[in-house]
Amino acid sequence: MAFYMQLHNQIIMGIATKQFKEGDTLPSVRQLADIVGINMHTVNKAYSMLREEGFLTLDKRTGAVISLDANKVRALEEVSEAMRIVLARAWCKNVSREEIHELVDEIYNNFY
Repeated sequence: MAFYMQLHNQIIMGIATKQFKEGDTLPSVRQLADIVGINMHTVNKAYSMLREEGFLTLDKRTGAVISLDANKVRALEEVSEAMRIVLARAWCKNVSREEIHELVDEIYNNFY
C-alpha cells in the first residue's frame, strides 16, 4: 500500500481510537515528513485526502486540524462504497456471512 494511504489510514484509526480528537492539531507537512522520514508530497497527499473526506481542515495559520464532518448520509455512502469492495473480495474467498458479521462486530467493538 502506498505511503500516503498508510498515513491516511493511521490518522483515521487514531481518530476512531480517540488518540486524536476534534480540534487537535497535527504536525505540519514538513514536520511530519521529517518525523516519519517520508517525502513532504506524500504527507500533503494524505492530508488533502483527509480534508476532502471531512476529517481535517487545512489552514496556513493553524495547519492541519482534526475537524470531523458530521454528515452521516455522506459517511454511510462512503462506508457502503468501501464495503462493497471488501465484501466482494471476501465472497470470492468463500468467507461466510456469519464470519463477516463476527469480524465486523469484533472490529467495531474495538472502538469503544
